[in-house]
Parts: sequence; C-alpha cells; structure tokens
Amino acid sequence: MNSTASPKSTSDGFSSTDELSEDAQELLEDLDRESRTRPYQDTWLKTPVLIVGVLLSLYHMYIALFSGPPQLVHRAIHVSAILVLCFALYRPTRKQGKATVPWYDWILVAISASIAVYIAQQYSQIVSAGGRFDTIDVVFGALLVFVVLEAARRLTGWALPILAVLFIVYGIYGRMMPGAFKHRGYDLDRILNFMLSTNEGVFSTAIGVSSTYIFLFILFGAVLAKSGMGEFFNNLAMAVAGQTRGGPAKVSVIASGFLGSINGSAIANVVTTGAFTIPLMKRIGYRPNFAGAVEASASVGGQLLPPIMGAAAFIMAETLGIPYQQIALVAIMPALLYYLGIIAQVHLRATRDGLKGISKDNIPAVLSVLKERGHLLIPLAYLLFMLFFSGRTILFSAVTTVIVTIIVAQLRKTTRMSVKDILESLRDGAITAVSVAVACACVGIIVGIATLTGLGVKLAGAIVAIGGGLLLPTLIMTALACIILGMGLPSIPAYIITATMAAPALGELGVEPLVAHLFVFYFGLFANITPPVALAAFAGAGLAGGDPMKTGFAAMKLAVAGYIVPFIFVYNPGLLWQNVPIPEAVWITVTAAIGVLVLAVAAEGMFMAPVPLALRIVLAAGAILLIVPGSISDFVAFGVLAAGFAVQLVVAAKKQRLSIRNI
Repeated sequence: MNSTASPKSTSDGFSSTDELSEDAQELLEDLDRESRTRPYQDTWLKTPVLIVGVLLSLYHMYIALFSGPPQLVHRAIHVSAILVLCFALYRPTRKQGKATVPWYDWILVAISASIAVYIAQQYSQIVSAGGRFDTIDVVFGALLVFVVLEAARRLTGWALPILAVLFIVYGIYGRMMPGAFKHRGYDLDRILNFMLSTNEGVFSTAIGVSSTYIFLFILFGAVLAKSGMGEFFNNLAMAVAGQTRGGPAKVSVIASGFLGSINGSAIANVVTTGAFTIPLMKRIGYRPNFAGAVEASASVGGQLLPPIMGAAAFIMAETLGIPYQQIALVAIMPALLYYLGIIAQVHLRATRDGLKGISKDNIPAVLSVLKERGHLLIPLAYLLFMLFFSGRTILFSAVTTVIVTIIVAQLRKTTRMSVKDILESLRDGAITAVSVAVACACVGIIVGIATLTGLGVKLAGAIVAIGGGLLLPTLIMTALACIILGMGLPSIPAYIITATMAAPALGELGVEPLVAHLFVFYFGLFANITPPVALAAFAGAGLAGGDPMKTGFAAMKLAVAGYIVPFIFVYNPGLLWQNVPIPEAVWITVTAAIGVLVLAVAAEGMFMAPVPLALRIVLAAGAILLIVPGSISDFVAFGVLAAGFAVQLVVAAKKQRLSIRNI
C-alpha cells in the first residue's frame, strides 16, 4: 500500500483497512521493507508503472491459459520485468529522496530489461551449447547476479544477499574446505553461466513457481482487495463475534486468518487489519501488549490456512512434485487447531479480566453485511470448486477466478469496479509480486550452489550426525534453525533454504517428505512472532503502543499450540489425515482439539476461577499427552485431566464462581 490517507468509514460506521493512516504507513515501512516504495502515484512515474504492471499481469494470465515462450525465456521475462519494477519503485536506502529516481537506478532498470532480451535472442544457442559458454554469457550472468542481489538487499535487507554471496564463495573455494564439505570447486565464470543459462540457478524452481502460481494468486488477492474484500471480512467478523465476550480480539483472529490466507504477508496483515482491530481491543480493556500479540499471532497463522496459504505452499507442491490440493487438505487440521488455541486464549483472558464485547448497537447485523458484500464469497467458492472438484489445472483455476471476481464485484454498487479500478488492481498485483519474485530469484543462487556442490546432502548428513541419529533431537535442532533463519529472512526464502538443507535430514530418519516440509514451513513462519526478532509482533506493538519484546512473548504464548502441533504430526501423520482410517483420524483430531483447549486453560490460568500454578502445570502435561496421538497416552491424559479439573471445580466453588457462565 502506498496511500497515506486516513482510514475511511464504511456505511456500517467502521474504518476500512484499505487505506492506512500516516502513522500506520510509517510503522509498516519501518518493519516491512516491501512497503518502502516511492510515492509513484504522485509523480510522472504513475503512468509508466501502470502500463508495466498491467502488461505484466495480462502476460501472466495469457501464459496460464495459452502456450508461451520456452520455460527459461518465460522465467527470464518474469524476473526482468519484476526487477524493472523493483528499481523503479524501491529506494536504495530510506534516506534517499522518495520522489526522485536516481540515475543509477535507471541503469539498473536497463540492465534488468536487457537480461530477458539477451536470453530470448540467444535461447537456441544456450540450449545447444551443452554447458559451453562465451565471455558475453559470463558478463550477462554477472549482471544478473548483481541486480538480483541488489534487489534482494532493498526488499529483504542484508541477510539474504550476504548468504547468497557466501554460497558463491563456497562454490569457488570449496576445494579448500575440510572434511565432508570439501568439493571440487568451480570457477566463477562457470558459476555465473550456471546462474544465467540453467533452470537450477536464478531461474530455479522457486522462480518457476513465482512466475506461475504465485503471481496469479497474488493478482487474485489484489483484485479481491480492490473489490472491498478486506472490509467485508472485517465487518463479517465483527457481526459474528463482536458482541461475544472479548469480541474485538475474536474479530481480529477471524479477520486476520481470512486475510492472511489470501495475502500471505504477516506484517502487512498486522498493520492493515490491526489498524482496525487493535484500537477496539484496547477500548474494551485488553492491555496493549496482549492486543498487539493477538493480531500478530493471528496474522502469522494465515499462511498456514488453506485455500491459498501464502506463496510457500505452491513452492512446496512444485518441490515435492505433488498436487497443491493435497498440501491444502493435509494443512487444514493443524491450521484449525492453531486458531482454536488462539480463540480459546483470548476468550479466557476476557473472562479473567471481566471484559465484555461490543454493544449490539455498534455492530452490523450479519444479514446486512452479507446483503451488502456477501456476493464476494462467490469467487472464493468458485476457487474452491475449481481447485478440488473441477479437475482443471491450478493455473486455469486462478485466472478464471480473477475474471469471476471482477464480474461478481459488478453485482452491487458498493463493490463495483470501474475500468480504472480493474487496471489498478492488475498493477497492484504485479507490484505486490515484486517482493516474492525477488526473494525467489536470490534464493535460487543459494539453492543452485547447493545443487552444484552437493552441499544440501552433506548438510542433511551433518544434521543427522549431530542429532545422534535420533528423531527428537534432530527435530528440535531443525525447528531452532528454521526460527533463527526466519528471523533474518522473509518466510519464503527461509522455507526454501530449510527445505533444501534441513528437510532431507528428517527424511533420512524416516519422516515423509510432505510432513518434513510442513514442519520446516511452520517454524520458519513462527520466526515472525519469536523474540528477539519478531517483526509481526513488533508491528502489533507499534500499533498498540506496547512493549515489542513483551508483545513478542505474549504472541508466543498465544501460538503455543503451533509450536507443539508440528512435532505431533511428525510422530503421527494421522493428525494430517494421512494413511489412517477416517474414524482414527477423527479421534486423533478430536483429542488434539481437546488438548489444545486445555493447553489454553493452562496458558491463561483461568477456568471459571484463576487456576493455581501447580494445577496449570498438571493441566499442561495432560494437554500435551492428549495432543500426542496414541491410545495409552490418551488414557493417561484423560485420567490426569479428570483429576485436574475436579480440583479446579472445587477451587471455583470456594470462590463462588462455579458456573458455566464463568468458563
């Protein structure tokens, strides 16, 4: 988003998050490099950016429906166009003037465009060369690597490009490394040509997915946003949950989950949705740290929630060679358990602090919200049908869903899109895709070197050796590595790198590939709410006026189920409804859900009355045993929980709070 206008009011009297206040925009730019664009709409750049963005979106839609250029050429066009937008829109530093494009950025724009032109012209020679290359190939390879590294620096910070450079150095000097990490070593010329002329360097699988599935679903999200879907989700969540105990916090969880599933950006989701929900949470009595934590934990979880799950799920599908639909299906239960835990905690916190919901007079009626914007659910229903029941390709489903969204939006005046709105949504989709594509291009350098040198296999063996060949220590080490890597990198490159380096280690210990990838995916995301670098939590704290570190730890507590569930589905994939009879899967899910609810009680220390610390520990132990699938653990867990809750009922009776209304 680039507008700095104040939030506008809807017909129901609520603020829309389609536009951000100046303070919220400043906070977003502080924490999210992807939002630091030049104010192009106020300069002569407005028209060129519109033209490039619209043409790029239309190009990707056309390629999805019809045949296009060869794979390498298509990926080169995608990367070049994305880099052109990047250098036209993103400042080299925050101090650089917002309204001007310096001369060197125009040079970078020209270099970026020339790469696609060169690959398109030389494609037949590249294919027939059989690994041979000329000086000009090396020059363009060097230019490609340079502009990708610079773009990654602007959009993600220093960590990712520095890591990429270190991998290049390893590729050159690996012959000097000790032990298992030694390899034959490669000349810089060969590495640069490898990055340019193969589908395993910059133009790797990650860019392949970015240039197809990811771009189209980002475009779908941009069209939905232009039609007012964000406002609809906020108002619908308010209508459904606003009047309940602690209503605004539940509204935050529901709205952020819906929007996060579509837009895939945790920090942007915190700022846009949080600008609406956090003030409401504070108004009814939630403390600032907790209010910011609710928004942060709910926004992060959106990428775990089907049907879209953010961009990483499509990369996972391509990497594993399995249908995306299968990933979405197995991800449903863990994601719902995650949100169940958050909802339970915000409810129990409201009960403990005596908080109420919003008065009925100040919330819209469900029917009125559905009447005004409910037709916007039609594209989502259409997408689900196309993905899971039509038998058509994901690309066809994505493109036609974009078209259906535009058509459906015309049904009512409140959502109707003009030609200008449609063009701007096509432009916004292309601009939003810049950050994802740049990250995928840069991580392609890392994965390319790992493939060229065999480093991925060597690291997997080292991880298993350090873990002593035991699964639990290896899982803990992998989880910590994912969180640490995710603190310095956006979620997509963090997932790709850990999936390349760490997931194979789990595979060597018998973990199924899909389960291993979901495991590293989860913990890469949770870096956003894990101190000391918890950017989503810091964004929530900034909006709420809370302490960043305290907000981060509060978000961790709210997300406690999310830290446990991945370990559980590794040990028993039945939680993912994989390879088990349906009755057994249902039982595993039900017991896990009960365990998550009890874990929320232990975390918040509230059930009718405050729960003593010793009893909270007992309940937490029983909850974890119940989440762990297995008949013996379930039997022990139910016994522990029955005794624990019996004691708590006595405590509640002594405090004269023995009533179902106090749950």
